[in-house]
Amino acid sequence: MSATLTPDAPAPASGRRSAAPAVVGPVFTRGALTDLGVVVALSIIAVLGFETAYGDENFLLVGLGGVAAGALGAAAAAALRLAALPAVLLGVLVYFLLGTPITMPELAILGVLPSASSLAGLAIGAVFGWNDVLTLAAPVQAPYYIAALPYFAAWAVVLIAGLLVLRWLPRRRSVLRAAVVVLMPTLLYVAGILLGTDEPYYAAIRGITFAVICLVWMGWRRARAEGVLDSPHPAYRRRRLGGAAAVVAGGVVIGIIAGAVLAPAPAERFVLREEIEPPFDPVEYPSPLAGFRQYTGTLAEEELFRVQGLQPGQRLRLAAMDSYDGQLWNVAGRAVAEEGSGTFQLVGTDLPEPPLAETGSASTLTISIGAYDDVWMPELGYTSELDLLDEGTAARADDLRYNPTTGSAILSSGLEDGARYRVTGAEQSIPEDAALAEVPTAQVALPPVDDVPDVLTSRAVELAGQETSAIAQLRTIEQRLSSEGFYSNGLPTDAAPSRAGHGADRMVELFTRTPLIGDEEQFAAAFALMARHLGYPARVVMGFAPEVPEGADEVAVLGSDVTAWVEVPFEGVGWIPFFPTPDETDIPQDQVPLPQSEPQPQVRQPPRLETDEEDLLTAVELEESDPDDEEQGFVIPGWLIGIGGALLALLLLYSIPLGIAAALRARRRAARRRAEPDRAIAGAWQELTDRFAEHGVPVPGGGTRRTEGEAAAAALAARGAEESAAGGVATLAREVDGDVFGGRPIEPERVDDRWSRVDDGVAALAATLTPWQRQLARFRVTRRRARG
Repeated sequence: MSATLTPDAPAPASGRRSAAPAVVGPVFTRGALTDLGVVVALSIIAVLGFETAYGDENFLLVGLGGVAAGALGAAAAAALRLAALPAVLLGVLVYFLLGTPITMPELAILGVLPSASSLAGLAIGAVFGWNDVLTLAAPVQAPYYIAALPYFAAWAVVLIAGLLVLRWLPRRRSVLRAAVVVLMPTLLYVAGILLGTDEPYYAAIRGITFAVICLVWMGWRRARAEGVLDSPHPAYRRRRLGGAAAVVAGGVVIGIIAGAVLAPAPAERFVLREEIEPPFDPVEYPSPLAGFRQYTGTLAEEELFRVQGLQPGQRLRLAAMDSYDGQLWNVAGRAVAEEGSGTFQLVGTDLPEPPLAETGSASTLTISIGAYDDVWMPELGYTSELDLLDEGTAARADDLRYNPTTGSAILSSGLEDGARYRVTGAEQSIPEDAALAEVPTAQVALPPVDDVPDVLTSRAVELAGQETSAIAQLRTIEQRLSSEGFYSNGLPTDAAPSRAGHGADRMVELFTRTPLIGDEEQFAAAFALMARHLGYPARVVMGFAPEVPEGADEVAVLGSDVTAWVEVPFEGVGWIPFFPTPDETDIPQDQVPLPQSEPQPQVRQPPRLETDEEDLLTAVELEESDPDDEEQGFVIPGWLIGIGGALLALLLLYSIPLGIAAALRARRRAARRRAEPDRAIAGAWQELTDRFAEHGVPVPGGGTRRTEGEAAAAALAARGAEESAAGGVATLAREVDGDVFGGRPIEPERVDDRWSRVDDGVAALAATLTPWQRQLARFRVTRRRARG
């Protein structure tokens, strides 16, 4: 089998198809290597389109690795002259063998060998990576297998296109076949656009270069097909090639000018991530504000978490809610608001920037979870980086999601005692009210609010007064609520009762009883509804405001530190906070609303159940099962799984190519034995020479069978084989010649005898080899061209 670099040979004339496909000429001609180089160049340009989804150039190494793996698989399959199915299987083997060090080196054994985790990641990334990359926030950094997607895409395209240019394209010099090959990198180019973002990555340069290479290559292929390159007249060749180059250059220039005039680039590109809704829906979780009284009641003195790096006056952000249905303020799913509080995307360490915020200097906090038990992650302002520090939480990094619009993060599997993470974020800069006097509120699409009581809307107009600017109206309502109201959590120690909740009935009660009594839950909910009635987009934010002593490095956050406020966006400035909750707790005694008496009829009453006065709201909690309370069965140790996975990977690396080689040899032998008797005997001798070559002792070709037999016998004698074995091979060559050219009928028994003696000769050769040489021979497959 030859793999030398030679000029292209003309395609063979069509004729009768033989039983076994004949191998004509070498594989790696100059033309074939040129075609393969074009495929590689186009694929590299196409894979650059994934940059907008991955955010940096590190992914390019993965994409180039996929291009290299595909080209290597195609070249190896062509060199071994494999059929379609074995060629694809060999390409899959190369994919898994090289994929680990290229895409997941941290999971590799000794930095190179595949592990069970890396093999699973390569398979999952190829199947599910397309869905994940469309639902992740750019830049894509998680889950761990996401880097396998550009590697797989580049590998698949180059493997298929490489097999076409090395095995299919040389059979006929056709421009149509070249167009089919170009289609593969074009699909990769389009995939980079659809899977990316609406920000192009050097779109003009990449597009023009891609088109020029395609046009020039297809023109060169056509010139070869028409024999222009084979013309003995240099002037004719220069004239034809120069004309083709001028046509390509003119077409590119005219296309650029006409495209810019007739079809200018749209303001926004069509990308699939804008059309597909992420699978995560926070609406399925309870509203954070619904459990507000749980923090001020049962968890008031509980240490929820500890924070390092928090400065005096800073607040921790938990969740933002912009949807109201008459019962609860809650996050709005993406089906309700495209960019609302419920639009969360899976992210990595680096988080996307907020679309509307003017932030100050960044701060870094380290948060250690204690009694806090929820999916919402406390953080500072708008977070730019989030690192999961403890091993248990880091193992669930795929559950981390973030909403840059509201600055809220969620760990969908829930935070647990002992979880630690580090956040770097910055708070919204708050300008003076005078600077906002002429600034309108931003046009933000928020979901509508429903079932707002009439008493609240009328009070909104009343409290706003004669003010005209947005900031003045909102500040007036804020000041009136905080000055006229009184603070109460409804605890037995409070001066007046205060019912939990913020539904429509509670809002009616807040404004129909004198004075206004409630806590952050009621006042923030009421202020947000008033702002929305006046036409200002507002959302309720829940978080924590612990007291931080001067110079304290760490502070414990208790349940009593919970708070809520309202944010309204201003054009070009960001979301400005408002704090309508009053500080005053000493309610005048003559204004304390007395509960109405409930006279009892003169009948025996059933015993009344005693209830906890502080149990004003049943908290909605995530159902969890304690692993310690469940019966634990046998668990396979992790180290045993790792060793087993490594052994399985090595077994696959050994058995898959061994099985492919054995299947190819069995197919080759069966095809030769199925032929007519004379051809079957000739095939027996071909089998012997092929098997000798596979055992590292090639028999020189180009002569007669008798000379080949003498060479094979000499090789056996030189290796110390028995004299009878060497003489038997030489005799077999002469007898095969007599059978093929004798013209006598050949009985099936004679065919079986010749094949049996071939096996004896191969066995005699194998006996002279070392075990390593015999093992290596099992992986080789050779096939000579059939002859008479």
